[in-house]
Amino acid sequence: SASISRGGTVAKASSARKQAARAPSPGRLASVRGGRPDAPLELDHLIHERKRLAIVSALAGHEWLSFAELKALVETSDGNLSVHARKLEDARYLECRKGFAGRIPRTDYRLTTLGRQALAAYLDHMEALIRRTRDA
Repeated sequence: SASISRGGTVAKASSARKQAARAPSPGRLASVRGGRPDAPLELDHLIHERKRLAIVSALAGHEWLSFAELKALVETSDGNLSVHARKLEDARYLECRKGFAGRIPRTDYRLTTLGRQALAAYLDHMEALIRRTRDA
């Protein structure tokens, strides 16, 4: 929860709490079902956000994409792509490679194994929700 600073304003949640609320780490992927294989999988809120889902979906079909290619596929601004890509990179879902093409800086992204696993789990979860809704 938030705390009150001396000036009377509400401070934002600490970064540790924010990190704990992120997507499951490799060790937690199995525990999101509460230790039971038949328990429903928790929704991965990191991927569920529209632009981040677009990013991981675009990368799922490619080995590497440049910043410009990814930006065009996702149809977003430089700043928006940077912020969302950083969140996915912090969660180890994306790998970022920086270099130069001649003298021009170049940034490339790819989906990591963990990112592919998280996307597959997310898609499985959404498919299960769709099946359950159709069967209702």
